[in-house]
Amino acid sequence: MSRKRSTRQPLADRMYETLFAQLMDGSRDAGEPLNIGALSRELDVSQTPLREALARLEYTGLVHRDPLRGYRVAPLFTQDELIKLMDARLVLEPALTLEAGKRTTPEFLAALLASIEELSEASKSADTSNFRGYWSADEEFHTLIAEQADNPFLATAYRSLGGQVQRFRLFAELGSSDAEFAAKEHRTIYEALAAGNPQLAAERMRDHVSGAKGRSLTDRQAVDDKQDSVP
Repeated sequence: MSRKRSTRQPLADRMYETLFAQLMDGSRDAGEPLNIGALSRELDVSQTPLREALARLEYTGLVHRDPLRGYRVAPLFTQDELIKLMDARLVLEPALTLEAGKRTTPEFLAALLASIEELSEASKSADTSNFRGYWSADEEFHTLIAEQADNPFLATAYRSLGGQVQRFRLFAELGSSDAEFAAKEHRTIYEALAAGNPQLAAERMRDHVSGAKGRSLTDRQAVDDKQDSVP
């Protein structure tokens, strides 16, 4: 008699997803201590799954572990770190786009187009609180391409890099001024994929990430200027 496989999610996985969501939605501030005992009481779980979850989050770079002091939320990127992060995306994302372009399906293209329309709507909003919706649509586009490339190792590398960029924007308290540029650039990538031209799609992805790099550095300078203006 075959044993029925359990569909229950391991507690460590649930804690990882819970903390990851908190890191990405601004519930945890940059540099904030992540005391395992306090988290255990707050989330009403034992400390063991939290330790496992935090160890996994350390690998993503979203949290840091200081010897003898424990875990804390990673601080905001310096300009040099941001440059290196975007340079890594410049290497990774055109390659993912090229591979995804070899495996396009009607369902994949439809999902990409839906994310572009959502991003385009976000770009029209004058409400700066809408930036989480912008980030969600932006991230959906890139994640769809990473997954369609059908290489789980590259997809995992992208998820780590992509999450870092979104988190930077959130902690910097930046609005969705980038949305209009991103929506147009996403559409050019989509058009190349829909036309069955993976090489052109990869080139357009490189142009898009290069543009995003420049805009991110401008955002980083805005953060410095904002801090310098505080008495």
